[in-house]
Amino acid sequence: MAREFSSVGVIGLGTMGAGIVEVFARSGLNVVAVEVDDVALERGRATLTGSTDRALARGKLTEAERDELLGRIRFVVGLAELADVDLVVEAVPEHLDLKRAIFAELDRVCRPETILATNTSSLSVTEISVATHRPNQVVGMHFFNPAPIMKLVEIVRTVVTDESVVADVEALCTRLGKVDVTIGDRAGFIANALLFGYLNHAVALYEARYATREDIDAAMRLGCGLPMGPLALMDLIGLDTAYEILDTMYRRGGRDRRHAPVPLIKQMVTAGLLGRKSGRGFYTYEKPGSPKVVDDAQTPAAVPHGNGASIRTVGVVGSGTMAAGIVEVFARAGYDVVAVARAADKSARLRERVQASLTKGVVRGKLSEEDRDAALARVTWTVALEHLADVDLVVEAVVEELSVKKALFASLDEICKPGVLLATTTSSLPVIECAMATERPGDVVGLHFFNPAPVMGLVEVVRTIRSAPEAVATAQAVCAAVGKRAVVCADRSGFVVNALLFPYLNDAVKMLEASYASADDIDYAMELGCAYPMGPFKLLDVVGLDVALAIQQELYLELREPGFAPAPLLEHLVTAGYLGRKVGRGFRDYR
Repeated sequence: MAREFSSVGVIGLGTMGAGIVEVFARSGLNVVAVEVDDVALERGRATLTGSTDRALARGKLTEAERDELLGRIRFVVGLAELADVDLVVEAVPEHLDLKRAIFAELDRVCRPETILATNTSSLSVTEISVATHRPNQVVGMHFFNPAPIMKLVEIVRTVVTDESVVADVEALCTRLGKVDVTIGDRAGFIANALLFGYLNHAVALYEARYATREDIDAAMRLGCGLPMGPLALMDLIGLDTAYEILDTMYRRGGRDRRHAPVPLIKQMVTAGLLGRKSGRGFYTYEKPGSPKVVDDAQTPAAVPHGNGASIRTVGVVGSGTMAAGIVEVFARAGYDVVAVARAADKSARLRERVQASLTKGVVRGKLSEEDRDAALARVTWTVALEHLADVDLVVEAVVEELSVKKALFASLDEICKPGVLLATTTSSLPVIECAMATERPGDVVGLHFFNPAPVMGLVEVVRTIRSAPEAVATAQAVCAAVGKRAVVCADRSGFVVNALLFPYLNDAVKMLEASYASADDIDYAMELGCAYPMGPFKLLDVVGLDVALAIQQELYLELREPGFAPAPLLEHLVTAGYLGRKVGRGFRDYR
């Protein structure tokens, strides 16, 4: 039977520590909140009361509940007051020597049966535990910020942690209303090991001037549905904290280059550009601690809408889901569209797809019957590429085979009038290869829409080394005209979204492959700990494991980064025909 905790101690009342105090007090536990001196103690008290006052204002707590909650908390200076608690959670800064010193003192102060927990997000729980004479009573209890809101707690057991201790802490998490995942003592645990590789990679793209900070962040918010872009998230976490976590994971995790901190991070830390808390990081803020971003020298100018005025008629080549979505996007935005399919039956199915999607919009109240009929009336359905002779923009959405795309662009080069903008929706192939199949490479760009195109608000505008600035500007303006957010990037495998998304997914597969955690626990960690809309294995099964493998192979072949090599487990599942939801089985069985 699980142990019943009645009193707990929390050491360190920064944002995380104060949040943990609130979590315990909300659940009826008596809490001893400890700081190093009176100034820090009052600062922690103010953080906690500010949080409960906000909850009161939002109707999450009544006045009586708030007063009762605060009445359960005793604020003290020094560790001596923790002599009689059942559990201590340490939440001080991420410095191993500091944590070890605290645990050595706790070992002396606390009762022998008291469980000692650390909220470390990256340091070795084992190294902390051996500073005591009771390493079997030490566990990791990693809450996520803001602790009162985020549902996940990572419980980290060492090789000597008693199973009864793990069971007691798991039961406590259930009492707190949290979802726990129990894992071994590995660098970064689950969430940070996956999150910080992705954040580090995003900084590398920014450092290389591959895309602007705004475009990198918009790409991941709009393309993946993430709550924050990676650079904005780095500013929120604090670049000094991020550097310490990355450096620790790099040293503890077998020196994986994915976790080797990008040099720019250390440079910014040295310069005092720590993010929101210092008022400046990747972005500039109204004042230190403010979430409000203000313009600075890097803020981009608004996209001039006039560049798209020359586009009146759009050609779309292809008959699949993406082609249908792009036809709908342009037709609904008021453009005349020439939709070219390879054969009459494919053209008929394409028309049915577009009509069905528009009718669904009517049923859901997104558009009127008149708007639906007007959009359909703007589309010309054909099987002849020659009907593209007078269009102003052609968007290619055929199969992801380079030879097919190159042949199509060579034909478009012969058919289309001078000055037409030629675009490919490829998600991974080199746009320059399509461009060089023509005699007008300056007029070729990538226009990577996301599926479903009528719903997703992002388009990646891919410029090659031959793309004319006017062509890129026109593509941006057209995206704005159809209600999409354009992000501009260079012609590199994966562009922005896939270049950041798929290595993260690949890292998750490697974690599963190493038997570090289950697919369910990894998905819980990212959904509940990082507020991702979908865990990596759910997403892989939706995308298709064959698609994911192909993209990861392209990234690895172009960049030759060892960490990008496809996980063998992913390759084996694809070979076995386990491709995800579309076949009924992938990482999970859907049959």
